[in-house]
Amino acid sequence: MPKQTPFYEKHIQNHGRMVEFAGHLLPMQFKGIIPEHLTVRKQVGVFDVSHMGRIEVYGRDRISFVDYLTTNDVEGLKEFQVQYSTMCLPNGGIIDDLLVYRLPDHMLLVVNGARHEYDLNWIIEHKKGDVEIIDRTSEIAQLAIQGPKSEPVLEKLCAINLASIGYYWSAYAMLDGIQILISRTGYTGEDGFEIYVENRFASQVWDLIFKAGQEYGIEPIGLGARDTLRLEMKYCLYGNDITEETNPLEAGLNFVVKLDKPNGFIGKEALLKSKKEGIKRKLVGFEMTDNLIPRFGYEILINGVSCGKVTSGNWGPSVERGIGMGYVPIEFSAVGTELTIMGRGKLAKAKIVKTPFYKFGSRK
Repeated sequence: MPKQTPFYEKHIQNHGRMVEFAGHLLPMQFKGIIPEHLTVRKQVGVFDVSHMGRIEVYGRDRISFVDYLTTNDVEGLKEFQVQYSTMCLPNGGIIDDLLVYRLPDHMLLVVNGARHEYDLNWIIEHKKGDVEIIDRTSEIAQLAIQGPKSEPVLEKLCAINLASIGYYWSAYAMLDGIQILISRTGYTGEDGFEIYVENRFASQVWDLIFKAGQEYGIEPIGLGARDTLRLEMKYCLYGNDITEETNPLEAGLNFVVKLDKPNGFIGKEALLKSKKEGIKRKLVGFEMTDNLIPRFGYEILINGVSCGKVTSGNWGPSVERGIGMGYVPIEFSAVGTELTIMGRGKLAKAKIVKTPFYKFGSRK
């Protein structure tokens, strides 16, 4: 049975079209994917992201342990800093992408909902040193408030100067008397925040945010717009663009792979080998030049030869064209390379472009 998040009743009250996603009932859309997408680009929208996994790591060796588990440099994080990272198999395949929070007395790992159980077991199996692992997923609700008006909305409620929270930083704050963890993070390319709050306060926090956001046209946003917003930024989706069969170097996530970490990490040797030998394929972004909306699984052809599959594809409401991502052989990965996309028996032209597709986000 799919689970209900603490905001389930709010979605029903707002006439959300509910679907099962990552083991949870979540809204695909409320008023439509395109209007919801544009609301986030121009105003402010609220996403229920409580399906994500929230795993805390305590103990004297918590920092070195998470540094060993993940590919980015955790030792270099300051208190309240947040980091995007990946966890890899020994062969370099990506187990998951995640956020790592360094908080005063523990680390918080926010993992994809569909990978939560797998990740939790992986982390426990590879436990090292003096650490304690606690899964808080079922106790904590999570909202993403995204869009250029997100800061003025939350400023009305938070007893903290939000302007002092930089991009990928966090803080504990009181929201109308309720303690929350807030971070300037998101998955849309717009300025925005993510809030973590105990389940018992979830409904109250939702109501407070929507009341404060009325003057800015705040709206609830579904999974459909979440996908088009992240695609326009070429943010990877686990299960599509990155999997256990892909490594972070191929996916263009080199910036989260610190091969010179002194204590190493799981997958380091394989990624060093991949870098030394040179990657054989690369995740690229392409836009359609013919009239076709690319979809997951469509074939990518170069010079008439099949060379890959579309890993993400859709209509980009802000860029007003079909856009997509997929792996192509490294020798054909240059910007400007012409592709042919084949789907539903139709061939259509596309070309590799510089990403992100949308370049005008309000992200600070």
